[in-house]
Amino acid sequence: MIESVSRRTLAGSSGTYNVRATELAIDRGRLKSINVTVVFLDDTQHCFKLEKRALGQELLEAVFQHLELIEKDYFGLQFTENGLIPSATNSDILRWLNPKKSIKKQMRGGLFYFCVKFYVADPSKLQEEYTRYHLYLQLRKDILCGKLIVSPSTACLLASYTVQSELGDYHPDEHKPGYLSGMVLIPGQTEQLENQISELHKLHKGQSPADAEFNFLDHSKRLDMYGVELHKAKDSTDKELDIGITCNGLVVFQNNIRINTLSWVKIVKISFKRRHFFVQLRREMSENYDTVLGFNMMTYRSSKHLWKCCVEHHSFFRLNQPICPSNNRGFRRLFPAPFLLGSRFTYSGRTELQTVEESKTQPRPHRTFLRFKSRCNSKQSDSKNPKSIIKSTTSKVKSFEKEPRPAWGPSDDEGGFVLSTANPNSNCDLPGSSMSNYNDELSGSIYDIPAYDTESSLGGENNVVCIHMNADKQGRFGFNVKGGSDLGLPIVVSRVVPNTSAYRATPKLCEGDRVLMINGQEVSDMVYDDVVNLIRAARDLQNNSKLVLTVQQKGNDDDDISNEKEEEPLFQYIPESPLNGMSSDPLIQSILLLGDGLASGSLLTQFEQLYRHKPETSMDIARLPKNVHKNRYRDIAPYDNTRFIIQGQENDYINANYINMEIPGSGIINRYIATQGPLLTTIGDFWQMVWESRSTLIIMVTALVEKGRQKCAKYWPPVNEILEIPNNLTIKLVSEETDTSNIIVYRQLELTNLNINETRFVTQLQYSLWPDHGVPDDSNRLLNLVEAIRKERAGVVEPIVIHCSAGIGRTGVIILLETTLCLIEAGQPVYPLEIVRQMRDQRAMMVQTSNQYKFVCSCIHYAFTQGIVKPLPEYSTQ
Repeated sequence: MIESVSRRTLAGSSGTYNVRATELAIDRGRLKSINVTVVFLDDTQHCFKLEKRALGQELLEAVFQHLELIEKDYFGLQFTENGLIPSATNSDILRWLNPKKSIKKQMRGGLFYFCVKFYVADPSKLQEEYTRYHLYLQLRKDILCGKLIVSPSTACLLASYTVQSELGDYHPDEHKPGYLSGMVLIPGQTEQLENQISELHKLHKGQSPADAEFNFLDHSKRLDMYGVELHKAKDSTDKELDIGITCNGLVVFQNNIRINTLSWVKIVKISFKRRHFFVQLRREMSENYDTVLGFNMMTYRSSKHLWKCCVEHHSFFRLNQPICPSNNRGFRRLFPAPFLLGSRFTYSGRTELQTVEESKTQPRPHRTFLRFKSRCNSKQSDSKNPKSIIKSTTSKVKSFEKEPRPAWGPSDDEGGFVLSTANPNSNCDLPGSSMSNYNDELSGSIYDIPAYDTESSLGGENNVVCIHMNADKQGRFGFNVKGGSDLGLPIVVSRVVPNTSAYRATPKLCEGDRVLMINGQEVSDMVYDDVVNLIRAARDLQNNSKLVLTVQQKGNDDDDISNEKEEEPLFQYIPESPLNGMSSDPLIQSILLLGDGLASGSLLTQFEQLYRHKPETSMDIARLPKNVHKNRYRDIAPYDNTRFIIQGQENDYINANYINMEIPGSGIINRYIATQGPLLTTIGDFWQMVWESRSTLIIMVTALVEKGRQKCAKYWPPVNEILEIPNNLTIKLVSEETDTSNIIVYRQLELTNLNINETRFVTQLQYSLWPDHGVPDDSNRLLNLVEAIRKERAGVVEPIVIHCSAGIGRTGVIILLETTLCLIEAGQPVYPLEIVRQMRDQRAMMVQTSNQYKFVCSCIHYAFTQGIVKPLPEYSTQ
């Protein structure tokens, strides 16, 4: 112990080091930061170090930066309230990270799970292959954990795309029996299911990983439970329910069966109070009260969580931009500051519209990233399969000099066009998702194309732009066209494949764009074949196969009105009177609902859920052995109770049904006989039906031959010649002429019954510029056709005979459109889905495809909003 120290000793140079204070400072620094672990969709983990008071948004940005994710608004971070690992049994305790709140207040054990928060209705909206890959991973996890329920056949098909993505093409030498036993692909995986997956895998030859994953998404989006976020609830009788949130609204399930669908269009307000969750619906004109549905949630927190999820989904999918209630005048007027009670939660991110628009404008360099293998129970030799996917511990995007394999196979020879199952001169809609035709889709989703030229001329008069693009190694640009002077139609882009040169150009080439010039050469007077040859010739040029298209963009057309996304107020703040400020006219209200349905896509959802064949309605007569050969298509037959019965011959069968459509309030009943296009062997039956029905008008909505296949036999003779058929009937074509638009062909025929020496005059209208399973290019042309039909049938009470090829698709569209125009003139509300239901009660599968239904609904909306058809004064109520 030092007893004394002189002043001189302390007066010189000295130094101190406070050991304890330094250690305390280090501890305080540690306490100012937190470590957060995030589990990604490929089951990898990463620890993020953030400031103690950091908000959720900072963690989200760190995660997106770590992943190098551009289209980030579809994703979020989840955590469990009790800190347990999430599973199918405790999914109700999952919560989404709130970007506006502190991370520390939301942490339950320090684990967060990166997930898809908003399931896009159509994965083709996603511009980045990397974004689609993460959606693919999420759906795989949803299937494996039982969240996304699929049938065994669909599960095998989806698994086969996974195998194609991870292992590449099937090779017998490399993929021996049992090669899938080490991969976890579907729940309840058995050897029998693995054999089915293997057989399907063999059919995917030539698909790149991007192609296989997109086909996986294309099939997944059609599943009933796709994108449905379920919340457990109970009804007033204490029965267990599940409330699902989707991009289109709310759905209610009981015992895994959907019992109710509530679209955003129908919902006026949502609210919660303690454990009770309420949905207020729009009041119908026939009702004098508000409909409020109440549900009992498990806890107060689960009720509030469901409400928040509804707010976020509605804001993301339905608004042009998020609305902050505190800055909204209407909100402040309804709820003054001293009286603002309850939750003030609002959605703070970007909407889907903002995300899609921004992704279109951002440059997207070609990038290749590492994919991950399925969990394996046994070792697989990667050395035998050099194409197998590399396992990595990071989710970041990696860049490689090697270009990915082109999606097209070596046998493709479509020139500069995308290989399609349809004729290039028709609408190239993707086929359905059924197991029977999935093999036809292999060429329908083309991605992962090498480098492209993004130089272009923006702007221009009348929205005319120049689009530059380079062909890939196979000489393809990634688009189809249709039209031509030989058809009396302009050259229009009918299909653009995502992630191709045409798709990535700036500005992007879009379906519906009108092609004016190709490499400086005008094409307005060219026939279709010449246009095709001109595009194919571009790949043989010595300028790196460059193609320059001068196009008039579709966005400037009036017909695009129906595709605009309509703005909608925040639904949780709408006043109690839902019809306040809205016209009380039922017709106007129905048109407003129709416009909302077109904008939200709910129309198609409801249409796809409608039965195609009326339950418990027989078709026994059509399936008798003596009648089977009279059907053009095996699966399209008339109902027994509404079929036309031929009286004048031994066999009374013909593939035709009576369809009667009543127009309420007018006393009008439009009568039709919907039938298939006659076969060579049924021409006599067809004319016998025309004679017995006393019909004087025939509507033909097909060409004789489409896509190289006969759609209808020619059942009339040349001009001034006579066709003799059984039962002593003769048909003479008196005249044949085309209208001023060169679209509708008018034929005047004489139908004579030699037995009684009686002659009748029959008019036939033929409209042939309408592709099978597709839609016309122009709403006005279809409206003009229906107007011509209505003019010809004026004063006629007998049914008109109408047919296409099968007598259900295009035939149904014409009947639906004429019925709705009559309803509008009578001042009656228009509900297209109900009209389709009435038609299908009389003939199965009327209005065959959702594409046709969407088009005819847009025609109805366009006809009313443009004043083409209006309520007539004689039907107005006094």
